[in-house]
Amino acid sequence: MTQELGDVDSLVRQRLRALRLAQGLSLGDLAERTHLSPSSLSRIENGQRRLALDQLVLLARGLDTSLDELVEVQEDEVVSNAMVDRGADSLHWQVRRSPGTIVLRRRVTGPPPPPDRTRAHPGQEWLVVLSGTLTLLLGDRRYRIETNQSAEFDTMLPHAFGAEGGPVDVLMMVDREARRSHHGDDDEAAND
Repeated sequence: MTQELGDVDSLVRQRLRALRLAQGLSLGDLAERTHLSPSSLSRIENGQRRLALDQLVLLARGLDTSLDELVEVQEDEVVSNAMVDRGADSLHWQVRRSPGTIVLRRRVTGPPPPPDRTRAHPGQEWLVVLSGTLTLLLGDRRYRIETNQSAEFDTMLPHAFGAEGGPVDVLMMVDREARRSHHGDDDEAAND
């Protein structure tokens, strides 16, 4: 138990320093935000001063984060294995910190469907083309998305996509609402 508390203590101190530096703040800048002295902040970061709850609350506010995020202990599992989703050319991963959101890898081979086969549903989708060229039909517009380009769109606009000139490898992030509409859809590769 004492070892675990020491690990959390060390982790919080590392996060405090990392957040301060990532925001480009000096000890003096953070001192102004928290009303703690720069020397106290330095001793907190270096483990020479005890971490007190009231100081952690001030530091969380001063660093624009929550107390929960500041003290949360990382799960041991950081690596996820892909799950096969409709064959070897279609995989997905669950996003642990956002239940209901998944990352999908799709190989799209067919052309986009006719505009009258586009569909709309609640949610958000984001995609990046890993290789090839994807045609995205979105409302009454047609977008050409090439390798290393991405698209993000509100799925309430009628949409569908397909390959242009050969197979396309796509990585997508789909939220819970958008995923519900995909459940059981056999034409997902062409219609999302």
